[in-house]
Amino acid sequence: MSPAARYLRLLLAAVLALAHAPPALAQAAADPAPLAFTDAAEEARFHALTSELRCVMCQNQSLADSNAQIAHDMRREVLALMRQGRSDAEIKQHLVQRYGEFVLYRPTVDSHTWLLWFGPGLILLGGAAVVWTIVRRRAQAAPARDDDAPSEHEW
Repeated sequence: MSPAARYLRLLLAAVLALAHAPPALAQAAADPAPLAFTDAAEEARFHALTSELRCVMCQNQSLADSNAQIAHDMRREVLALMRQGRSDAEIKQHLVQRYGEFVLYRPTVDSHTWLLWFGPGLILLGGAAVVWTIVRRRAQAAPARDDDAPSEHEW
């Protein structure tokens, strides 16, 4: 057998071996053990609560929407805390203590988050002030034009 044929056989064997690797390493598409709710009210409360919480691994994705493994674990933790009789505020506080303020989509207003809450409004007011100043200066700098006087471009 020629070296080229041997090389092609080896390459074909490697391609076939690697073609089976991605499915073996793939993550489960759905939660392997879905959560079982006792009633519709518990399920509604769970979905409302997890939609207000952020996945700590995924950027800008709620806990309800995330497929990350940490999100599965956090959802189980939320359900366990609900079944212990904790209120939504207590569950949120528990998760904040464990994962930080990032876990909340609506963090509390304090010295660390005031810029997050009021920054967009301050930027908007600053932009409006700049536009107002520019328009005012241009209006003052423009010479008063007399529309009754003939223009030098008119015939």
